[in-house]
Amino acid sequence: MANFKDHKVSVKELLGFIPEALLSHLSTSTKVDHYSKVLHGKKVFYLLLYSIMDNEKLSQRTLEDTFNYSGFKSIFNLDESETIRRSSISERLSKIDASYFKEIFECMYDRFSESYNQLERGKYNLIRVDSTIVAEAAGKLKEGIDQKSGKKLIKYSVSFDGILPSGVEIFNAQRYSAEDNALPEAILNQVKKDTEHSNIYIIDRGIQSIRTMKDFDKKNIKFVIRSKENRKHQEIRSLIQENQDLDIGENILIQDSIVNLYTGVPIKNKRGNTHHRQEKVDNQFRLVVVKNKQNPEKAFWFITNDFQLTAKEVADYYRKRWDIEVFLDLSNKNSILVILFHSAKME
Repeated sequence: MANFKDHKVSVKELLGFIPEALLSHLSTSTKVDHYSKVLHGKKVFYLLLYSIMDNEKLSQRTLEDTFNYSGFKSIFNLDESETIRRSSISERLSKIDASYFKEIFECMYDRFSESYNQLERGKYNLIRVDSTIVAEAAGKLKEGIDQKSGKKLIKYSVSFDGILPSGVEIFNAQRYSAEDNALPEAILNQVKKDTEHSNIYIIDRGIQSIRTMKDFDKKNIKFVIRSKENRKHQEIRSLIQENQDLDIGENILIQDSIVNLYTGVPIKNKRGNTHHRQEKVDNQFRLVVVKNKQNPEKAFWFITNDFQLTAKEVADYYRKRWDIEVFLDLSNKNSILVILFHSAKME
């Protein structure tokens, strides 16, 4: 029986944590089985999850072989004589409502979160947010982000709490090729679901828009964003105290200030050409600049709206953002699922 790589847990044991009653309830509430005779939502869910864990590469051929494998049928008590062809899998995946799978994940995420008390949950309030692009098979998509390369792309933005993805948003419209559009929407969608959140969102240089930062601040969404270096700003007040130790672990503190930032405002000249004029924004943010001891020639600029954190915490929290890079790298082989759920015409 298939086991997780480096984990002593079988597929059957893992799926045992997912109540069959939940799958049946969601099958009814989402109407995922409407008009389906064989590949009911529950079977498709088991098939996809089992195939992900049991195969290095995932394809419709792999799904066909897995479904027709007697061991798979034995685990899930399926009729041994029941078989499925690849064309049937392709048609089912092109029409199935992906919200069925999203609701399964959200229900299980909530159940998992409830296993921790408030103090323990506080360890996972750092939400790393990033996006990745699926392009390998995206030429088969009817809709996608066109990069004029002959393929359409799909972007999915992931919020990761250090253990599990707490939110995933999928984008295929052209405007979402810019992270300044995709990431804020992904974060706001998560905040809507978690109205009593105390999260701090850790973001790389994908978000630089002052408009987004002001919106987050207004909605009391705490963030730490890595800024472009030498960003124009006006210092209001330094937070570095006299005789303060500037050695903050792996970094040396260069600046910790309350600042006003500048943003480019589009202006049309007499000839009708547009240029951008730098204007100061009234909102106050905090700018933390550090240099890494191992790489002292490189400065890291961070913008945050949390004035209670220490400068060391700001730098350390951003360092933990690397966790999502590892997570996305490990999940890349399964990104074909994004294609399967958003393609209306497969090979």
